[in-house]
Amino acid sequence: QVQLVESGGGLVQPGGSLRLSCAASGSFFRLYTMGWYRQAPGKQRELVAAITSGGSTNYADSVKGRFTISRDNAKNTVSLEMNSLKPEDTAVYYCNAHLSTLEYWGQGTQVTVSS
Repeated sequence: QVQLVESGGGLVQPGGSLRLSCAASGSFFRLYTMGWYRQAPGKQRELVAAITSGGSTNYADSVKGRFTISRDNAKNTVSLEMNSLKPEDTAVYYCNAHLSTLEYWGQGTQVTVSS
């Protein structure tokens, strides 16, 4: 069992930056692929970025060059650095842990980009 707790969301102006963090409890964190998803009102949840146990990353086209995902296996954390934020980045952001048939979600953190 893995529990995920996100933090770092908030209100930011367009062009600003935020850093989201996800703290994971449980064993074998280093084996999990970790991801950040987001869901805007009226839209489906979508993958924003993911990082494998080996450190390989992938990003949604809409965030490439602006967002960076990273993990610290010693601290059981995964982070999402978000720069040059746009109003369309507004959503609830969820942390995800995936390993084979196992999948866990955090409770989500709100990110609002508005002037």
